[in-house]
Amino acid sequence: MQTPQRGKAPPRQANDDTAPLTIEGLAHDGRGVAHTAAGKTVFVEGGLPGERVVAAVHRTRKRFDEAHVREVLDASSERVVPPCRHFGACGGCDLQHLDLAGQRRHKQTVLTELLARQGIAPEGEPELLAEAGEGYRRRARLGVKVDADGGVHLGFRARHSHRLVDLDDCPILVPSLADLLAPLHQHLAALEAPRQVGHLELTASDAGVVLVVRQLREQTVDTRRWHDFAMARGLHLARWVGRESPRFEWLTAAPELSFGLAAAGRALTLGFSPGDFLQANEAVNRRMVDTAMAWLAPMAPGERVLDLFAGVGNFSLPLAALGARVRAVEGSPAMVERLADNAQRNGLEIEACQADLNEVTAGGFPLEAPDCGTLVLDPPRDGAEAVCRAIAAHPVPRVLYVSCDPATLARDAAHLVRAGYAIQRWAVADMFAHTAHLESMLLLEYPNAGQRCEGASTDG
Repeated sequence: MQTPQRGKAPPRQANDDTAPLTIEGLAHDGRGVAHTAAGKTVFVEGGLPGERVVAAVHRTRKRFDEAHVREVLDASSERVVPPCRHFGACGGCDLQHLDLAGQRRHKQTVLTELLARQGIAPEGEPELLAEAGEGYRRRARLGVKVDADGGVHLGFRARHSHRLVDLDDCPILVPSLADLLAPLHQHLAALEAPRQVGHLELTASDAGVVLVVRQLREQTVDTRRWHDFAMARGLHLARWVGRESPRFEWLTAAPELSFGLAAAGRALTLGFSPGDFLQANEAVNRRMVDTAMAWLAPMAPGERVLDLFAGVGNFSLPLAALGARVRAVEGSPAMVERLADNAQRNGLEIEACQADLNEVTAGGFPLEAPDCGTLVLDPPRDGAEAVCRAIAAHPVPRVLYVSCDPATLARDAAHLVRAGYAIQRWAVADMFAHTAHLESMLLLEYPNAGQRCEGASTDG
């Protein structure tokens, strides 16, 4: 069921009381969907399909109301006690009241429905790529706020608010990050100028935990205190300092940050730096990479693959390890350099290129590579519509599309399907358990695009 678009005008407030409602299903954002006796749609936070609830309306609009559960009269068998005591206040998770199996069925349904709206109906059900529901998030950005009375807050944003919810534990963070929440809160309160801290970023890497402090203004005493805090806990510490053009610097020895993957029976090490895109769930990311390699097998030695939005090489390096000749393209020159370094580190040959992937045209760079057998897409939330339009006009045999937004995936896939592509495999990856966010994967094939390159060509 469709999630409503937020209007620009401020919503009118409504009375809290409504008659009992029956939740008919879930919207794509995880809210329950119900209808009043008069037929008006109500989106109910915390409601589950089949439940009868008393809901409090907190926003009323012309075509629908927005509400939250005040009381559950008849509970769903899938309702569970949320694992986090901050659930309902913290905006980080929105589905902890639904058991994991129910969450994952919902995400499979979301992808199915969004594709159906574009007239696309793949065979069967999407594969499910899932791992543990807790202790999985290896990266987090925590807000810092100081009240007028000097009270210091550290945590995630509250639901529908810029207010911070103080956290001293978080079950979805990997333990090494969760264990830092309470000490960080105490440390912030003891700083000389906590107002000069904008936010904190935590990342768990193979080299240990990295703490990055966003420091709005130079504070010599507090910088020493941050250094002592990091040294006492064995953390790698860096900061961004300044408002207009912040500079980045390490306050402890610069580590060699990396994470591991595997392909073709060999271990791969991918280096990254603070600020680089990194999938938050390491275990599910490995499942996605393994699935992509299995879908694309067998891959003839020397087969040409074009990997767009390649990042630090999450798919490029495993593809090269399988023997493909990979052209990997990124928009950021710094990321292109990182990708090339990762290829060299692993003894792999990859052509790393920079290009604006929002401006591509059929047959133009970087799509002009001859005999390209496979195109891999892993774009940001905005999707890759320009690329898909270009590919629809000049097809390649296979397209593997990895997406963090199923709506833009469905939009882009429609261009390919209308051009003659057919979906051969599809999957939902539960990258963010307990939230409504999902990753998805499609493998599309074009039956008349010619044979895939089998390594005879040596040109660029």
